[in-house]
Amino acid sequence: MPLELAFLEAQGVPRDHLSMVTHKACRQNAAPESVLFAEGQIDEVFYYQALARHLNLSFLRGAARLAPQMTYPNVLYDGFAALDGGGEESLGVPTSLTACYLAAPRGEILRTLLEAGPRQIAGSNRLILTTPAHFSYLVRKAATLRIKLDASCGLFEFDASLSARTALIGPQSALQLLASPAVAGVLGLQLAEFVFFGALVLAILFFGMLVLRLAAGAASLGPRSLWRPHVRDATLPLYSIVVALHREARIVPQLVDALERIDYPRAKLEVKLVIEADDRETLEALRKARLSPLYEIIVAPSGWPRTKPRALNVALPLLRGTFVTVFDAEDEPDPLQLRHAAEYFLASPKTLACLQARLVIDNVEDSWLTRLFSIEYAVLFDVLLEGMSELRLPLPLGGSSNHFRADVLRAVHGWDAWNVTEDADLGMRLARNGYRTATLASQTLEEAPARLDAWFSQRRRWLKGWMQTGGVLLRDPRRLLAETGMKQGGALLLLLVGLVLAPLLWPILTGVTLYQWMSGGLPEPTNWLGIFAATLFLAVSLLGVGSTLWLSWLGMRRRNLLNLWLFLPLILPYYLLISCAAWAALYDLLVRPFHWRKTEHGLARTRASRRAPVEKKPRETETSAGADTDESWRSAHPRPESLLPLAVGI
Repeated sequence: MPLELAFLEAQGVPRDHLSMVTHKACRQNAAPESVLFAEGQIDEVFYYQALARHLNLSFLRGAARLAPQMTYPNVLYDGFAALDGGGEESLGVPTSLTACYLAAPRGEILRTLLEAGPRQIAGSNRLILTTPAHFSYLVRKAATLRIKLDASCGLFEFDASLSARTALIGPQSALQLLASPAVAGVLGLQLAEFVFFGALVLAILFFGMLVLRLAAGAASLGPRSLWRPHVRDATLPLYSIVVALHREARIVPQLVDALERIDYPRAKLEVKLVIEADDRETLEALRKARLSPLYEIIVAPSGWPRTKPRALNVALPLLRGTFVTVFDAEDEPDPLQLRHAAEYFLASPKTLACLQARLVIDNVEDSWLTRLFSIEYAVLFDVLLEGMSELRLPLPLGGSSNHFRADVLRAVHGWDAWNVTEDADLGMRLARNGYRTATLASQTLEEAPARLDAWFSQRRRWLKGWMQTGGVLLRDPRRLLAETGMKQGGALLLLLVGLVLAPLLWPILTGVTLYQWMSGGLPEPTNWLGIFAATLFLAVSLLGVGSTLWLSWLGMRRRNLLNLWLFLPLILPYYLLISCAAWAALYDLLVRPFHWRKTEHGLARTRASRRAPVEKKPRETETSAGADTDESWRSAHPRPESLLPLAVGI
């Protein structure tokens, strides 16, 4: 029996139960204490109190003040920290001690202490034990200011040009834009000619964007292989799930139910639920949810900007998993999604940094708006992203069900707290750093806004974030092309055309064309440039309509939505709504660039996924899957100083 469990028999834990945990830990290649907690019959408090009694050490559950020289987040990885002044103010430890340490040992350090045994450690008043959860809480409380700065400005401090916090349009750029007509006048161009050449440039960009969409659609036509789990539990690594919650009390039961259905070894799974400091309703709902030991509630320190990426950055240093995924509060992921992603990562080169699962609208029947939203998502996730992944092009991530290598996520400095579509920005930044993103053949059910006001607010935020992302990318085009190459850089440019310029300008260009046609016909071209322009404008118009219909049909067929074909004529007014949201987003970008427009969840009437809640008890799957122990997270961090000398006073 492993040392991590053997001492518990003397503390009253039945040997049969410990033997069962030992067998499961061996089969899953997991830390014995993690399997013990996953079983749910023994929690961290009992375990570490028993450990303290076994080693004849003190145990702490209350307040303590850590030494000011503590370095965050390194102290979390070490698992122990010096108490301020030896701890005498909060713990009643003799003031003569020069150092007193608070520790929450696990993994290798835990085994080292147990190998030393009570004879070598007994009576040490230099070491005080607590649970990992309480240790994390005390460290985060002591490092509040550092956490605020890192979460809000980590990327900005690393490279201000990569963050949307830096002004996207400086005074010099603004003057250049305003001076463009004047420059045209100096060159002898009349206003009509200036508009013509501007429209020609836009038409070339739109044509390239449409060709990219058609190429992605064609690349997605290949056979779609079915995945079946085949990796053993002993091979699967520790996986971290992060969910940022803000005013989501209504959706908490559904969220916990969805997370409880995930089929992954519980000893190799952790869930971080991040809430805002003033969100008492969500905190109370989480407390009522009877969360199992694999969950940890993290309260993000109050600060600015109040955005989802900032909350995710608060959680990033706390994640121990080899792989990390982000879910939204209303998500219902495929229970096998984590297994699928882990197997994909393990079989792929290190340059594959991110996997994007398919997002599927679940409340299709709520309104005409949710039906059109469903068609749009089917085109994006079942056609375009699939094809772009096949072409090995950068992907604009979907905000949820993104799976990352944790070390890569830290290497690119996490999320930009100042970008309100942090997903798109992160996908582009991964490409700039030479990493690849691929799609994952697994789905996550999502709730779409059924009311126009909620939809408009959400789309307004998305478009503002894409504008922020475009501004960051185009801040230094030479650097962008040097980092990505012509193929990737060109694809990024055409993506921006489709995400930003098209919603803003296509109604204007279409309206001007219709006006000219209705007021006497379009002017006939008189030279080769006019013929080229007329041909290009016609091609863009035909390709725009044709590609929209073809891609919509592909997406609807793959998502079994062909019964919605009667709604296809509404695509045009739907795109007109997107255009209105784009202009509102441009206004927001100028007036309130970092304001986060909250989308309410839990309002759907017809979610097909509603089902009876699962029984809230830890469970283990013995089919396939499982890899590194809890120490897999240490690969990206220096090994800590041994705790044993501190315990015995060496």
